[in-house]
Amino acid sequence: MKKLINLQTYTSIKIGPSLHVEIIEKPLHVEAFLLGGGNNLLVSPNPPKMAMLGKVFDFLHVEDNLLHVGGATPSGKILSFSKKHNIKNFELMQKLPGTLGGMVKMNAGLKEWEIFNHLVAVKTEDGWIKKEDIEFGYRHTNIKGTIYEATFEIHKGFDNTLLEMFKVFRDNQPKEPSAGSCFKNPPNNFAGKLLDVADLKGFKIGNMSFCETHANFLVNLGNGTFKDALQLIELAKRKVFEKSGINLELEIKIVGQA
Repeated sequence: MKKLINLQTYTSIKIGPSLHVEIIEKPLHVEAFLLGGGNNLLVSPNPPKMAMLGKVFDFLHVEDNLLHVGGATPSGKILSFSKKHNIKNFELMQKLPGTLGGMVKMNAGLKEWEIFNHLVAVKTEDGWIKKEDIEFGYRHTNIKGTIYEATFEIHKGFDNTLLEMFKVFRDNQPKEPSAGSCFKNPPNNFAGKLLDVADLKGFKIGNMSFCETHANFLVNLGNGTFKDALQLIELAKRKVFEKSGINLELEIKIVGQA
C-alpha cells in the first residue's frame, strides 16, 4: 500500500516534494529510505524511493518487566504512557520529537541523557539484537536495517522536576520550522558556539537562516528551499573550519540530490 505524503507539510523543516510512500505493515527488508517522523530530515526535490512504518508498529505495552515500544510510536505517546504508569527515564520525550525507530537509530538525546541509557534490545527484520551487541555513541549507532520494536528497562518514579528541567533546557528552540540541531556537538565544544563565533547566528540565504537565538538551528523563514539550506550548511562548515579548525558533522540527514 502507498500513501501520498507532502513533505513540505510533513517534515519539521517544511521542505520537500509530494511523493507516494510505501507503507510497511510487517517486518521485512525495506529497499527504500525509511521516513520516520520527519523531524531531522532535509529532503531534496529529487528524493529516493521512500517507505514508512504503518500503524501496526505504533504501540506500547509492558511484558516480562520490560517496556515494549513499536518503531512508529511517537515521542509524545511514549511520554504520556510513562507518566500515566509512573515510569521514569522518558521525561525528555517532551522535547525530543520523532518516532521511536528514528530516535534509537541515531541514539537521540539531550546532553548526557541518551535513548540507549536504558535500552535492552531492538528488533529488526533480522530478529532481536541485544544492546551489548550494538556499537553506539553520541548520535550514532551501527544498527543495520529497520527498527520495528525496542525494549527498555522499567524503573518506577516519573520525575516531574526533570520534566520541567528539560522544558527549560529547550525553551530557546526556535518557533520557526527547523530540523532540530543542524550539527553534532564536537568533543568538548558546542556547535552553536562555533557557529556564533563564525558570525553565522542569524545569517540568511534566501528564506533559510541560522536561528538568531540558537545558531545551531537551521530555520525556514517561509518557503525556504533545499538549495538555500544546502548552501548555508556548506558555508557554515567552511567558515567554522576556517575560524576554529573544526570539521562540523551533520546531525540532520540530507536525503536525495540537488
